[in-house]
Amino acid sequence: MTQNIISGKEIAEAIKKEVREEVERLESLGVTPGLAVVLVGEDPASSVYVAMKEKAAKSLSIKSRQLTLPEDTSSSELEGIVAGLNADPKIHGILVQLPLPKHLDENALLSCIDPDKDVDGFHPMNIGRLSIGSDDAVAPCTPAGVVELLLRSGHDPEGKHVVVVGRSNIVGRPLATLLTGRKRGGNATVTIAHSRSEDLQSITKTADILVSAVGRADLIRAEMVKPGTVVVDVGVNRVVDESNAKGYRLVGDVAFEEVSQVVDAITPVPGGVGPMTIAMLLKNTVQLASRSVGEGDKGY
Repeated sequence: MTQNIISGKEIAEAIKKEVREEVERLESLGVTPGLAVVLVGEDPASSVYVAMKEKAAKSLSIKSRQLTLPEDTSSSELEGIVAGLNADPKIHGILVQLPLPKHLDENALLSCIDPDKDVDGFHPMNIGRLSIGSDDAVAPCTPAGVVELLLRSGHDPEGKHVVVVGRSNIVGRPLATLLTGRKRGGNATVTIAHSRSEDLQSITKTADILVSAVGRADLIRAEMVKPGTVVVDVGVNRVVDESNAKGYRLVGDVAFEEVSQVVDAITPVPGGVGPMTIAMLLKNTVQLASRSVGEGDKGY
């Protein structure tokens, strides 16, 4: 990798080392952090993500339980499973893998998760806690991973103008909340742009830090960023590539080859935000386990 590449993989490994140490400390107190991941249906991408999460959890001695349910699972059945996990003292973090099949109401089902076990931070109560800067907030994994990536690579967003392209409840909105907060990784000036923004280029060129989380290959081109910008690419897109054995390759929202020649620093796809998301999931799980025995977050 060239000098201006931010390796999310390397930073994620450092975070996982810290998480492993915290797991060992909790085990010395008789607590083994437990993570339950619920997968409904057979979406190929979701299945891959869940397998990666389970492998990473086990590598850190976090007890991982995967529940794979058929595509036609009803809302009442899924709610019953979540209720059982809520009541299980050995489970400290619960994740329902998104997207869910179309017949299921994601918001309603996510609201069934105990907020104190909501490892993804999507419960309305945790969204509210995040908005007011509460210490009890569980930050969604990808936005938290973006902030940690910036901090640990020497690009503190404090005082900077950050443009976030994308307004999803999973990435764009909670990321803006974190960046504008008064805590570590906050105190930035944030602009959110999206599909309805007029003259997107005029907005992105004002950014000191540009984050794209849209899911559109090569959306961000070199002429859309000013020299010296830090670019974080959250997008993961499949594009046809007949030279690849799989018939496709993964790219981000950013035209990497051309943009990397202009900016001060940039994350790759893959190897950028993706590993950070998993690392923050594990960190959230261990923090919830710590809270479950009456401890606050250790700040590791």
